[in-house]
Amino acid sequence: MRLVIARCSVDYAGRLSAHLPLAQRLLMVKGDGSLLVHSDGGSYKPLNWMSPPCTLETTLPDEAQAAAGVVEVWKVTHKKTADQLIVSIHEVLHDSSHELGIDPGLQKDGVEAHLQKLLAEQIELLGDGHRLVRREYMTAIGPVDILATDASGASVAVELKRRGDIDGVEQLTRYLELMNRDPLLAPVSGVFAAQEIKPQARTLAEDRGIRCVVLDYDAMRGLDDSDSRLF
Repeated sequence: MRLVIARCSVDYAGRLSAHLPLAQRLLMVKGDGSLLVHSDGGSYKPLNWMSPPCTLETTLPDEAQAAAGVVEVWKVTHKKTADQLIVSIHEVLHDSSHELGIDPGLQKDGVEAHLQKLLAEQIELLGDGHRLVRREYMTAIGPVDILATDASGASVAVELKRRGDIDGVEQLTRYLELMNRDPLLAPVSGVFAAQEIKPQARTLAEDRGIRCVVLDYDAMRGLDDSDSRLF
């Protein structure tokens, strides 16, 4: 992983356009080829990013860019969509590379991991016609708990929690933003599933078009003969 702290501006060009004006930021180039742009605020969410498969090309600035103070230009191009993330670097304050090795992955607690397994086996609880694609679908920013398809064949990303709060909705939102850039998956809808969902989290999820599903853990394990499994 390469970590660069630099004064830079960032432009995203493709199906959407976005501009980050000149400021001091952290540029993270990961081993999978992805590039993430972070500020000192906003917690763990990047300001912008390019997910793999993509290529990173470093060039010298042209005359106009050099006159504006640019010393180096990073051009990151997505191989499938041709979207581009262009980073105009004015000053490099730190540049280091680190070998992190193979990550063992997030270890979920017993109930959450069992919920994932049970829902994968009972995927129809999400609705008639739903089919499991796979558990732990890997993205550039982490694994989505479950990737499924609905009755129409459209992709559905499911984030599972024991107790659903706003952080879980934010996590699923980031996955959806990334996955909907992949033409092989898009459009991808989201399902936020938990044993209990806090009212604020439900409000935020519904405002973002994410469906909320409350899971009855005992019923899914066959310990409750109630016909009501989802609400």
